Amino acid sequence: MGSARRKQAYWWTGAILVFLLVMWLLGQAILPFIIGAGVAYLLDPLADRLERAGLSRTWAVVTITLAALLALVAFLLLLAPIVLRQTTQLVEAMPGMIKGLQDFLMQRFPNLLAAGGPLDSSLQNLASLVGEKGGQVLSSLLNSISGVVGMIALLVIVPVVAFYLLLDWDHMVARIDALLPRRQAPTIRRLAAEIDRTLSGFVRGQGTVMLIQGTFYSVALMSVGLPYAVSIGMGAAILGIIPYVGTLIGGATAIGVAVFTFWDQPLWIAVVAGIFILGQIVEGNYLQPKIVGNHVGLHPVWLLLALSVFGSLFGFVGMMVAVPLAAALGVLVRYCAERYVDSPMYTGVDPAPVTPEPYLVEIVPEGTLRVMRTDLAAPADSGPHA
Repeated sequence: MGSARRKQAYWWTGAILVFLLVMWLLGQAILPFIIGAGVAYLLDPLADRLERAGLSRTWAVVTITLAALLALVAFLLLLAPIVLRQTTQLVEAMPGMIKGLQDFLMQRFPNLLAAGGPLDSSLQNLASLVGEKGGQVLSSLLNSISGVVGMIALLVIVPVVAFYLLLDWDHMVARIDALLPRRQAPTIRRLAAEIDRTLSGFVRGQGTVMLIQGTFYSVALMSVGLPYAVSIGMGAAILGIIPYVGTLIGGATAIGVAVFTFWDQPLWIAVVAGIFILGQIVEGNYLQPKIVGNHVGLHPVWLLLALSVFGSLFGFVGMMVAVPLAAALGVLVRYCAERYVDSPMYTGVDPAPVTPEPYLVEIVPEGTLRVMRTDLAAPADSGPHA
């Protein structure tokens, strides 16, 4: 028993090391396949629902694929250019906004912002840093993403991979289940179900929350005439994957732009601040509890740590797999904690020895087994012969 467990531990450790090595060496090459697998995983419940409605698996997958491609094309043609253009303009305008803030503080608080003082030097350094590095960082980021994902991978490889994986998803799950070690299969199934519940609840729920927040912030900021409204709203929604971070960064950016834009209209500055306060209230009291829920088990600090670690180790592909790996690691850590609490190391009490089941031995006269075998073979031998 102990030898078998050690072998399984070695096998699982080797599998994890191989996975990390593949990500390290082939991260950019396998990124389209990771994205395709993620898309198939997210869309599998919808395909199952269409099957229950009467469609075959093939037609359900074809319908979902066409709808997803139409949504992607609409995003690339309608929304993506606006977001990229406004983001670039916002980065380019940031030094001027910082300079305007510096002039405003000089007029109202001359002693606070004395020439050559610490705050004056900090604002000047910040303006020069944003002006010199902001556009460069944005350009390199966009070029990196476009180089990694690419139009070919985006429009060809990802949909093809997602289509075939979604078509055979149930068969693949059944095949993997059949290959599980029989003794550990129930435990692995339970852990896999918890990982699926955690991951699907977080990704699908948080994705819905991000879509609602992005739409609300963008439309609300556009209605008050704030420049770069779509870029700020979408950025706040995307950063909202980590609670409070998106609202704080997006709100600070929006208020800064509002202060620069509405110098003599403090009412509109207050309206912009109120939009983000209202968005945070609605998210915290309705969207998160109702859509995401508190049962997903992904703490914001744990998620931020996973994004930082896997992003620094494996780059963009590491950030793509950070959420599912964080969900899996969280479930495994909780399972190990449960086992530890039940173990003698925690309780200090040795487990009761297992009493083997008794064997029933029946004593019969000598020759009984030979007679039984003869009786069983007799019908076969007594039949007619050709």
